[in-house]
Amino acid sequence: MSLPDLRWTPYEPEKLNWKEVPRGRIVATEAVASRACDSRCVITIGAFDGLHMGHRTLVAAACEDARAQGLPCVAVMFDPDPAEVLRPESVRGARLLGCEDRAAGLIELGVSAVVLLAFDEAMAQTEPSAFVHDVLLPNLHPASIHVGEDFRFGCRGRGDVRLLAELGVEFGFRVHGHELVRSGSDFVSATRVRRLLEDGLLDEANELLCRCHYVSGTVEHGRGEGTGFGFPTANVRCAPIECMPAEGVYACFVVCGSRAWPAAANVGAPPTFGGGGEAFLEANLIGFSGDLYGEEVSVVFVRWLRASRKFDSLEELERVVLGNIAWVRENLGSSELEVTRD
Repeated sequence: MSLPDLRWTPYEPEKLNWKEVPRGRIVATEAVASRACDSRCVITIGAFDGLHMGHRTLVAAACEDARAQGLPCVAVMFDPDPAEVLRPESVRGARLLGCEDRAAGLIELGVSAVVLLAFDEAMAQTEPSAFVHDVLLPNLHPASIHVGEDFRFGCRGRGDVRLLAELGVEFGFRVHGHELVRSGSDFVSATRVRRLLEDGLLDEANELLCRCHYVSGTVEHGRGEGTGFGFPTANVRCAPIECMPAEGVYACFVVCGSRAWPAAANVGAPPTFGGGGEAFLEANLIGFSGDLYGEEVSVVFVRWLRASRKFDSLEELERVVLGNIAWVRENLGSSELEVTRD
């Protein structure tokens, strides 16, 4: 099977230069850094979790409007995501991208600035009209606002696109409520992407994301079995909120800073070694030498290779693992890569 022609390099939030602003913080391109919150602008508001094709369509429309008006385009998000504050039990295994990764991706997609509004209980209790009057107007001065047609805002989500448009007439900004993007017979959404990943349908999920899904975590000491096959092993501890794909073995890239290595990665406790316990991510790296312990890495999932299963012997396990490694060598490469981003 041919590999999808999708971006596999993670976003680069470490390169963002954040500045504190009232009610949150902002990152902006150099061209508008000094005036992003001090002049009229076009804004788009959303969670943008995943930056999937629906988000990209919305952002493109906002950027086009901003160019036509000669104004900056500013994306607005909440940090943390409201669900993490209001329904913390619902977000385990749900995050496709952290807020700063989303911000880095939005800058790449062409917005002039990203504003992260601090979300807490007080913000959660803010009525829709007060959110517009007290938060958006004094801090962002919108000339127009772009949102999805299912956009909700304010206390208990009582505000919708219709109310936002009414407030726009009152306060002097235009509102564009965009139809949700479809792929196949269903709408594109972060929920749909998560379900595809949970079902092990990586290719379909990556297609909706317009990139390869990745998770980030810290390399720590593991069980040590992987090195017995002759390949360095990175055991990656990810936060429980990260959206891990279904248990199984995947062809991946493990990225650390400006370096990347092809890898065959197992998600979930291998049943051959007892199974049970906490799930984890273990990657057999190709072309790596050195020490990654304690380093922050991103594991980029390129292709699902096989389901996890219990093997009758270590010899059988080794034969299958070496077959996975051979596939990765042939399709992703056999040596360290220098990560370059456009």
